[in-house]
Amino acid sequence: MTKETDEIKIQVTQWLQDVVIGLRLCPFAKAPFQKQQIRLVVSTALTEEALNEELINECQYLDNNSNTETTLIICTNLLFDFFDFCQYLQWAESTLKQHQWHGIYQIANFHPDYQFSNTDSNDPQNLTNRSPYPIIHLLREVSLSSVLDNFSEPESIPEKNIQTMNNLSEIEKQRYFHYLFNQPN
Repeated sequence: MTKETDEIKIQVTQWLQDVVIGLRLCPFAKAPFQKQQIRLVVSTALTEEALNEELINECQYLDNNSNTETTLIICTNLLFDFFDFCQYLQWAESTLKQHQWHGIYQIANFHPDYQFSNTDSNDPQNLTNRSPYPIIHLLREVSLSSVLDNFSEPESIPEKNIQTMNNLSEIEKQRYFHYLFNQPN
């Protein structure tokens, strides 16, 4: 691992701790985080084709490593444009289907410029999915189903997350999402 890779993993780990777990955006993330069952992969892919190969490799890794709950593929060289990222996600979903991983793994996604449909780019609810880098998150569907079955009112999670973001002060937003505010123009 290079120093740069280590720094990227530290930054994403800090985001997981402070934002995803700390703000309780994902009530299911704490246990696998504490058990060190979250795999962080820093992608060095320079093309979407190479990234897709990394996606396939990570699904195969999860197939062979049941002690790893989930993988976050951190894109450091491409997909910085949110539209391009969304376009790639369609290909990633097709790849899961093509390799019979649909129903086994699910893709969640995060991006520095994440924007929900029909929202303004500055809408606080977009912060729920904003991360330091474009991230493709592979989740085991069986694990997700299991925790959802044991969670009271899982359908309320998005609304609670939006409320959390709306309740953050500007100072808190800058503290939690400093990586968004320190970007060059």
